[in-house]
Amino acid sequence: MRNRFESAVATQLGTNWEYEAIRLTYTVEHTYTPDFIDRDAKVIREAKGHFPAEDRRKMRAVRDANPGWRIIIVLQRPDTRISKRSKTTYAGWCEKNGFEWEAGPS
Repeated sequence: MRNRFESAVATQLGTNWEYEAIRLTYTVEHTYTPDFIDRDAKVIREAKGHFPAEDRRKMRAVRDANPGWRIIIVLQRPDTRISKRSKTTYAGWCEKNGFEWEAGPS
């Protein structure tokens, strides 16, 4: 158990109950406003200076939910690492996750 309260609930419930035995998936619906679009060609260009984990997660979700759109991520600093502890750069993350990317103007 993760804490005393959960332990107390487990004691109250008895032995027929399993604790955290499965994982269930769920979906949260959001909207996304692309930076630049070519509506006719169905191409999105998303400009990123800072590219935090939350935005990287969002871009994967947008891509997966909109397979008809081509998404190109324009990176201000492609060689910036995604975190202090990672060797992966923004450009490397794009490549690993199947995104086209290009360096933006300096």
